[in-house]
Order: sequence, then structure tokens, then C-alpha cells
Amino acid sequence: MAYVIGSSCVDIMDRSCVEECPVDCIYEGERKLYINPLECIDCGACEVACPEQAITVDRKADPAHRADNRRFFEEPLPGRDAPLGSPGGATAVGPLGVDTGHDVVR
Repeated sequence: MAYVIGSSCVDIMDRSCVEECPVDCIYEGERKLYINPLECIDCGACEVACPEQAITVDRKADPAHRADNRRFFEEPLPGRDAPLGSPGGATAVGPLGVDTGHDVVR
């Protein structure tokens, strides 16, 4: 089970979770952060580090947030021809500057 970042992160993006993630699986969109479920090792470091309490285990997360997080990696993002997929680390990709194209749930 992976973790999902919820609405308290929208337009905040504190990034404490990014600093604590040992596998670099937290990607930056335009208005929020996204955890890649295929790269997450379920350690929980991000959840503890988040001062906004925006991160929760996926099975307890709002279904809309789970779906939005999944779309970020599985569907082409605006301006991209292919899905992001699992590139193996957010640092190499850098900030993407776009979200899913669906309304960011707040």
C-alpha cells in the first residue's frame, strides 16, 4: 500500500515530505505533490514529516485523491504525449509544473 497526498497540500507544497522520502518518489505538479505508488516503499516517513497532515495511507485516503494521484502517473499530463509512469525518481524529472488536468481536489 502506498501513500496519497490530499487537499491540505494544494497550493501549500511544504515539501518536508520530499526531504524525508528515502526513495525520491514524491513528484511536484503545479499546485500539489504526488506520490508514485510503484516507487513508494510504504515506509511512512512522508506522513510523519508533513506539517499539513496531508498524507495518508492510500486505503484510508479520499477516493477522489487516490484517483487523482493515480492519473498523475498513468495518464498523459497536459502538454505531454505519454504518461509519466515510473521514471525512477522525482529529482531527475524535476518539477513538472502541471497537474492532472482534472480539478485539483481541495
